[in-house]
Amino acid sequence: MGLRTFLTDAWSWLNYKPVMSGSDGRPHRALAPAVQATWLPDEAVRRLAAYKLLAAYDNNQAGELASLAGNDAAGERREFGDASTFVDTTLAHLLGKSQQIIVPGAEHAKDEDATSEAIAAAAVQQRLKEWAEAELLPLRMQAAERKAVLLGDGLYLLAWDPDKQRVRLKTYDPGFYFPVLEDDADPGDYPRRVHLAWEIPEDPKRGLKARIRRITYELGPIRPADESGGTSSSEVPTAPVPQAGDSYDDALGRLQRTYPWAPDRPSATTCYLTDAEWVISDLRHGQELDDLPLDKARFRTRADGVVLDRLDLRLDFIPLVHISNTIADGEHFGQSTLAKVMQALDELAETDTDSARASSTTGAPIIGLAGARPEVDRVSGRPKPLTIEPGTVFALGDGGRMDVLDTSHQLAELRARVEEIRDRAAVNARLPAVSLGTVDPSDVPSGYALQLSLGPLDSLVDAMRLARAHKYALLLKMVQRIHQAGRADGWPQSPVLPARLVFGPHTPTDRSAILEEVVKGVTAGVLALETGIRMLQDAGYPIDDAREEVVRITERRMISEAEPGEKPVSPAPPRPRSPASSPS
Repeated sequence: MGLRTFLTDAWSWLNYKPVMSGSDGRPHRALAPAVQATWLPDEAVRRLAAYKLLAAYDNNQAGELASLAGNDAAGERREFGDASTFVDTTLAHLLGKSQQIIVPGAEHAKDEDATSEAIAAAAVQQRLKEWAEAELLPLRMQAAERKAVLLGDGLYLLAWDPDKQRVRLKTYDPGFYFPVLEDDADPGDYPRRVHLAWEIPEDPKRGLKARIRRITYELGPIRPADESGGTSSSEVPTAPVPQAGDSYDDALGRLQRTYPWAPDRPSATTCYLTDAEWVISDLRHGQELDDLPLDKARFRTRADGVVLDRLDLRLDFIPLVHISNTIADGEHFGQSTLAKVMQALDELAETDTDSARASSTTGAPIIGLAGARPEVDRVSGRPKPLTIEPGTVFALGDGGRMDVLDTSHQLAELRARVEEIRDRAAVNARLPAVSLGTVDPSDVPSGYALQLSLGPLDSLVDAMRLARAHKYALLLKMVQRIHQAGRADGWPQSPVLPARLVFGPHTPTDRSAILEEVVKGVTAGVLALETGIRMLQDAGYPIDDAREEVVRITERRMISEAEPGEKPVSPAPPRPRSPASSPS
């Protein structure tokens, strides 16, 4: 009967788009030529098509894309950046005004009886902050997180730079990310094999054919050393020769390695890097990304001459961090912030287009004349078209009249419809009008009403930050381990300390009200001075160290209260609190 298949997956919210389902069941070629490539895994085709479609909405090219797919009328569509506004607003609230790297216990390093663990935590926290400043972490986060908010996924790559003696942080487009996921694996499990791949177009001037570049990270058993001092890809012999720093476990019959971050737990796993290119014309039909023939590959070479063919990185993890925009629910990939409002954005663009057309007829109305004698062209003998401009006078005969088509009422209705659709889209995207800046502050009855209106935004930001919390903790853990593997100065060869990234407040705070609250609470004795200082820090006051601020305030208070000629006694620093009572 020709019934269409009802498909439900992570990108089924785009099924209403004709370009997402062509005659052969694959997305339309207009979305991206690479979507039709034979080397792409079947499960990645719809994902890449969704990325391309979302990017078109972000760049005001949705109408252009629809016209390429056969909808000629879509070329006249008006797009005024509503999708980009939703993405940028969500990104700003997600990241907050600031991002801080926190190592638990570091706040007690300046106590009088500070423990060695607190001092070590403060040292690690300082090194991580210095690394973040050198690698422009806030800027990298802006790039990666905007991809995650728009497309649903973001990607970080970590690599050791021996020249700079630090870990380099790069961001990749998630369209290059192809993890090899096991059928029965949990969505939260880390894949053991990951590809970064893309097509390189042909270059006739240089005589280069179209190619595929594939960078592969794979976890596998540690291999023995060969006679040349490298590694051998042959079968492991009975008594393999270990590489420098490795050992052979006779009881388990395998090579193992002790990593600096796990000195008491030898590991038999390492990460291998392969970077190669294939000419597309050399591939047979059906050869997908994960099984490209190695005999036709051209392996890349590192700056020091090392061939990147299963290069041992001497890490027991893959240095890639995939950011998911939403909490995983049976899917490895996330969902775009625009997923639930795509149809509203389409209708908003169509209504904007109708409004623009009605505006043209309102500003330059259609006029009908009766009883006027038009000027005749002497060459053709035909009447010349009438031109209406300020100061034009028409001589009308008996019974003549002029009628003007008034479309101002339709224009007002269309403008009201635009605002209605925009409000509906904002509600469904959980972006209140106050967060989009479309509400006059004088229209808000009270601060409590404003706080209630921000409730949907609070839940949205909390869910998005929860989906990222363990990913950024993992990234900071990898940064410490790669520095240890590179034997960077100042990084101890010991187990790494847990670190997390803390986002700043996502809504504006009334600083004067918080200051008044702190003053009243501390004066009345219901708030500790240190607690009040931390409240001021959270409100955005420029206080670097809460404990030092407490000491300065106490010293000034004692000086002002001392008798004339009496020398004030310096106060002791605040005593450390137990971990259970320390602030999160």
